[in-house]
Amino acid sequence: MARETESPEVAPGTMPIMFHLREMRDRIFKSAIALVIGTAIAFIFTPQILEILIKPAGDIDLQAIKLVENLAVYFKVALAGGIIISMPFLVYQMIAYIAPALTTREKSIVYRILPVVTIMFLGGVAFAYFVALPPALGFLGSFMSNIAATQFQISDYVNIVTRLILAVGMVFETPIIIMVLARMGLVSPQWLAKRRRWWVVLSFLIAALITPTFDPINQSIIAIPLIILLELSIILARLVYKKREESAPAET
Repeated sequence: MARETESPEVAPGTMPIMFHLREMRDRIFKSAIALVIGTAIAFIFTPQILEILIKPAGDIDLQAIKLVENLAVYFKVALAGGIIISMPFLVYQMIAYIAPALTTREKSIVYRILPVVTIMFLGGVAFAYFVALPPALGFLGSFMSNIAATQFQISDYVNIVTRLILAVGMVFETPIIIMVLARMGLVSPQWLAKRRRWWVVLSFLIAALITPTFDPINQSIIAIPLIILLELSIILARLVYKKREESAPAET
C-alpha cells in the first residue's frame, strides 16, 4: 500500500472552507461546555440570584400559576446566570475564531482589550439592574392599579428582568466591538459618523424591543446610553483607525 503524502501547508488567508467549519465547530463546542459549567455554578446559587432579581421591584408577592412554573423559572435563572458567568470565555472564543485573519499586532491589541469587553458587559448588567429596572417595574406595577391590582407572575417577571439585563449587557459591548472592526479596517469613523441619525432611530427601536414598558421615559433611559455608546465608538474608532493607517505602510 502506498504511503499517503502529507498535505501541504496552507497559507493564511487561503484556508479551505472545511478548516473554517471545523474551527467553528470546535469553538461552539468549547463555548457550550463553558456555558454548561457556568450554568451549573449558577444553579447552586439560584435562590440567592432570585432574591437579587426581585429587589428592584420592591415589596411584591410573586405568584406561580402553573404547577411546573417554579421549576422552569429555577432553570431559566440558572441559565441566565450561566451566560453572565461564561460571557468572558464566550467572547474570547469569538475573537479567537477571527484571530487567524489578524496580524500579530492586531491579535495583541484584541487580546488586551478582552478584559475591557467583560467590564463593559458587567457595566451594562449593572446599568440595567440599578437604573433601568426600578422605574420600568414601578411603572408596570402602578399602571391602572386603581382599577385592578397588579399581580406579578414569577415566570413573566423573570422573563422581563433577565431579558433586559442580558440585552443591555450585550449592547454595552458595542464600542469595543466597533473598535475591533475599525482596527481591522472593516468600518471607518467617517462611515460611523455619517450614520448618526440612523443610530438614533435604531437606539430607540432597540429600547422599544428590550424595554418591558411602552412609555417614552423608560425607553429613553435605554436609548440615550446607546446613543452615547455610539459617540464613544466613533472616538475609539478614530484612535485605532488612525493607527492602522499609520502602520499600514510599515506592514506592507
